[in-house]
Amino acid sequence: MTRNRVVILGVFVADTAYRAERAPRMGETIMGQSFALGPGGKGSNQAVAAARAGAETHFITRLGRDTFADMALKTWADAGVIPAVTQHADSYTGAAYIFVEAATGNNAIIVCPGVAGTINETDIEAQADLIGGAAVFVTQLEQPLPAAMRALQIARAGGAVTVLNPAPATTLPDGMLALCDVVTPNESEAEALTGLPVTTVEQAITAARVLCAMGAGAAIITLGDKGALYHDAMQTVHVPVISAGPVAETTGAGDAFNGGFAAALAGGADRVSAVRFGCATAGISVTRPGTAPSMPTRAEIDALLARG
Repeated sequence: MTRNRVVILGVFVADTAYRAERAPRMGETIMGQSFALGPGGKGSNQAVAAARAGAETHFITRLGRDTFADMALKTWADAGVIPAVTQHADSYTGAAYIFVEAATGNNAIIVCPGVAGTINETDIEAQADLIGGAAVFVTQLEQPLPAAMRALQIARAGGAVTVLNPAPATTLPDGMLALCDVVTPNESEAEALTGLPVTTVEQAITAARVLCAMGAGAAIITLGDKGALYHDAMQTVHVPVISAGPVAETTGAGDAFNGGFAAALAGGADRVSAVRFGCATAGISVTRPGTAPSMPTRAEIDALLARG
């Protein structure tokens, strides 16, 4: 295990973000207020967040050979992410449609992962030494589940802290949660996994207990403007939101949290301190538009935390 090394498996997509008063109905065309093209994908966003937060961060994925792949490589180079990628000319780098509601900054997203949707267990075996040497390993569910499952097995065998961000929500294979030291759903993902409503801190506590009973070592439920709830066999801690200013856009907030949390853990922080660090990371990210471009530096996070 290499101290301070975060290894993340996931997807890069180019975010195409449309801001408008409301989403169009089927068959309807409406005028938007703005458009932005930028780097995205949950795994890639989390890698950028972790790297900018100070961790040695490696990202495993597949890319095409196209303009969006060039965007990915530049994004990682700028953030200090070390790519562990293969490129494939016979498919395309993924893209996402993001609708942003102008009045609130809330979003709705469609993701097409492209060639990253074909990541398989052979790709994972090729990176076994990297995964097995991680201090913290993180994955999500935008790439195929068998690849995520195999990576979690390798990371667990190597002694990494294994973190699953179960997004987008889906039915998990038997035994997956048992490979997870920490599972980090948001409210809707926690509800999808447990069948329980999660709209309050009290409901989050109940859902977190169920997730641990289902096999996870610990559960963190991110609660938007209510912060995050951490639960394991020893403690239950609600960490309030850590605000850095007015909300510009919530897209990528969960990714900021997960990347910041992983970086703090890899740096030796205890889990509750790492949750606070993740909340501060997210608190800064939502004050800025975009996903990867909104991720803060370690100095910015430390400064926000120092304000108390």
